[in-house]
Amino acid sequence: MSLVLVVNSGSSSFKYQLIDMDAETTLASGLVERIGESSAGAGGAGRAKHTVANPRREGPASAMVEATFTRELPIPDHTAGFRVMLEAFAEHGPSLEDRPPVAVGHRVVHGGSRFFEPTLITPPVEAAIDELSVLAPLHNPANLAGIVAARAAFAGVAHVAVFDTAFHQTLAPDAYTYAIDAELAAAHRIRRYGFHGTSHKFVSEAAARFVGRPLAELKQIVFHLGNGASVTAIDGGRSVDTSMGMTPLEGLVMGTRSGDIDPAVIFHLARRADMSIDDLDDLLNKRSGMLGLAGMSDHRDIKDAIAAGDENALLAYQVYVHRLRAYAGAYLAQLGGADIISFTAGVGENAPLVRAHALEKLGFAGVEIDPARNLAPERGVRRISTDSSRIAVLVVPTDEELEIARQTLRVATTLA
Repeated sequence: MSLVLVVNSGSSSFKYQLIDMDAETTLASGLVERIGESSAGAGGAGRAKHTVANPRREGPASAMVEATFTRELPIPDHTAGFRVMLEAFAEHGPSLEDRPPVAVGHRVVHGGSRFFEPTLITPPVEAAIDELSVLAPLHNPANLAGIVAARAAFAGVAHVAVFDTAFHQTLAPDAYTYAIDAELAAAHRIRRYGFHGTSHKFVSEAAARFVGRPLAELKQIVFHLGNGASVTAIDGGRSVDTSMGMTPLEGLVMGTRSGDIDPAVIFHLARRADMSIDDLDDLLNKRSGMLGLAGMSDHRDIKDAIAAGDENALLAYQVYVHRLRAYAGAYLAQLGGADIISFTAGVGENAPLVRAHALEKLGFAGVEIDPARNLAPERGVRRISTDSSRIAVLVVPTDEELEIARQTLRVATTLA
């Protein structure tokens, strides 16, 4: 059994999954959160949750049950967090002593222009991830903290970094270049990098398998719609355009992020509202998007508010859908048409009205949504367009952890 541990580390938490790569199934997963809060005088504020998947002893052989175990205790840093994780594996299973992982895969948000494929983590790679923190100050330092703690906990196995930006390194210069002073842009590495690349790659490949056609011959548009949201145009398995830019702020309207906005708005608010750079950063990243327009960021709450007659919620939803339509049309033009449009992530997978409204004006391009299919409660990869639709519209649940594990195992296998 080839086991890969996948780690997604944030500044005060990390998620993990232990995946059996022979069956591509998750054996255990967990979340260690509120790291460091105990050192700030919050007492036993740290929290750890460990979930184990076990085959049922009775019933269908493929049926699974889950058992979840929780602890609350001081967790001063990521190293302590990994000790708590190891204790959970030792106490509740699966035993990592009996079956240690062959590799550990790490999600890293920003790889800049340097990292375009999964990369074995070495001290120089750690240094490069740290240096790239200037492009992702909220993410790369946290990712690196998880890497350092994991390498101490699992010293004898390969550790692999999988970068959110890597999939978009196939963008052509005309797609990633911003129209500002070229020397200034080069000096400060200002360009479009794109994000959610692991998800876009996974979904586009799963969509190709579902329709039974080679990835290399397909033109696809993938909408990753969660609290963070992006859309990517994919031609033959290669990203050719994507909505997020130098940072994850550009593009679609998101839960708390503005997405596209006239840059002069920033100058206006600085001059007229006396807002600092930090104030503006907080506004556009944490107090805008659906939250800024409607006072709530969850689409389920937005839906309920609209039903109750909330005009602000209705406008927020209309702005959100308007932006989706704009990018759908733009990427149809960039690709010269499309074979598949896919929706994924929390909103994309679970909000049929969003899917229908986003594409309802694309009949000219051959899009025909089947209302019954779109509203059906089925899970898994599924088609929501009619059989006669020239563009297949799909819902494809994403699995970024599995994609990270696949890429990690490929790197580890080459080292064996």
